[in-house]
Amino acid sequence: MFSYRHAFHAGNHADVLKHTVLIATLQHLLQKEAALMVLDTHAGAGLYRLDGDAARTSAESADGVARVLAATEPLAPALQAYAELVRGFNSGAAARIYPGSPFISQRLLRPHDRLKCLELLPADARLLQRNLEQLEAGRQVTVLNEDGFESARKFLPPPSRRALLLCDPSYEIKTDYQRVQALAQEGLKRFPTGVYAVWYPIIPRPEAHDLPRRLKTLAGKAGRPWLHAALTVKGSKASAATPGEDVRRPGLPASGMFLINPPYTLEAALREALPQMARLLAQDRHAAHVLESGGG
Repeated sequence: MFSYRHAFHAGNHADVLKHTVLIATLQHLLQKEAALMVLDTHAGAGLYRLDGDAARTSAESADGVARVLAATEPLAPALQAYAELVRGFNSGAAARIYPGSPFISQRLLRPHDRLKCLELLPADARLLQRNLEQLEAGRQVTVLNEDGFESARKFLPPPSRRALLLCDPSYEIKTDYQRVQALAQEGLKRFPTGVYAVWYPIIPRPEAHDLPRRLKTLAGKAGRPWLHAALTVKGSKASAATPGEDVRRPGLPASGMFLINPPYTLEAALREALPQMARLLAQDRHAAHVLESGGG
């Protein structure tokens, strides 16, 4: 069983990127009246306390969502939409509650849309179910304690023929990289016009650097457009701030979002938001961003 728990990382720089992209994607998809299904393959617990023991242990939100909410400069529209949604779960200036992807999706969806949440960890699946019950969403939201890599397939294609699949596993197990690729390949085979959004960590591991390249190849063979956005906030090497100080492990330095069949409006939105995101969240001189697209 995985040791990874998102409560320790909620609201960090990777969440800022992932959820800004998720919101911008949903806002575009929801412009059409036809029902949309959102399929969240690694849903987690759904809501996180930033003032709880887990989040305070890592304090990663201080260098993520907290910086965005404290920004004094005007935010790019996509980043502003992210900030407003997070504020909607909180009262006052500080964010004490952070919404995970299930709550972000549910907040934006319309009554006739559907949200399928898959979560393998039994404790997180139970917590997600309890958290979502507060919304009284009824049949709109389904929580399943199942392996998202395997169970996602049975929902494709959806009856409405419109779907967004979000896949963001922990990647603590190396085979996750291969399973992400296999899921995207199977998804395109079953439902070529679906929107597939994959989050991945950018770490010193060959599989992490190979994944976007493999997804580009996969999209190209399927004749589908793709978009790749990456955010780096610091260098990946351990460092000490001053001589004699203990060397600090760097933590996650960067992450990326790869989309197949992205909304045509997303690239322009991120072209404005990503540079600002990199500037606001920079932890050292290595902060940078990447935005590229192709296919179609």
